[in-house]
Amino acid sequence: MTGIKKSLGILLALSCVNCLAQDIYTYKKGDYSGIGKWYHGREIAHVMGYQGMTWLERTEREAEENTAKLLENMNILATDNIADIGAGSGYHVFKMAKIASKGTIYAVDIQDEMLAAMKEKRVNREFKNIVLVKGSEKSVNLAPDSVDKVLIVDVYHEMSFPYEMMLSIKKAMRNNGRLFLIEYRSEDAKVPIKKLHKMTENQAVQEFKGLGFTLEKNMDNLPWQHCMIFTKN
Repeated sequence: MTGIKKSLGILLALSCVNCLAQDIYTYKKGDYSGIGKWYHGREIAHVMGYQGMTWLERTEREAEENTAKLLENMNILATDNIADIGAGSGYHVFKMAKIASKGTIYAVDIQDEMLAAMKEKRVNREFKNIVLVKGSEKSVNLAPDSVDKVLIVDVYHEMSFPYEMMLSIKKAMRNNGRLFLIEYRSEDAKVPIKKLHKMTENQAVQEFKGLGFTLEKNMDNLPWQHCMIFTKN
């Protein structure tokens, strides 16, 4: 009977999680840039398709975002295992792979076209420490306790299932891991980005707190973006 009770308990717990996930989303008409799905009072934005790949690789990006400073903020060690969630065409992936030369960079994306672009670059540049991972809308498909650092650059606000995705990411993080959330600052009206593609620090903290993450610090040293560092509780 003990085994049966334990199994029933697990099923009940999973059922409760599923019910909670359904309850936290609401649906209503909103901004034209949104999907009509709301989470903690924030409308989720449309995912940028692979057609925007050239924008990710634009020559002005370093000046606009200071990606060198971002990587400096991450304090990447040679042995780090790092997951880039929503890696796109690999703009940050290949920069991090050079630094974490004895570690592994997991380049996670849900679009086959993005993964194909990174695969071609990986072969041409002869990188051996980059692993391409096909994620889903609800999971990053990484092994538990497999990464030291997680990087999410201008992607979180587009996650269709942020609750499920963040639980998946949390599971993949090691206990002393750090999550770097990079989002355009909604507090600054001068940042030339659509409203739904920006976030405030308060909104991010509100959403992450309920999932067992604590804001360690906001580096706030990038031209247009927050660099928020979260830890697991």
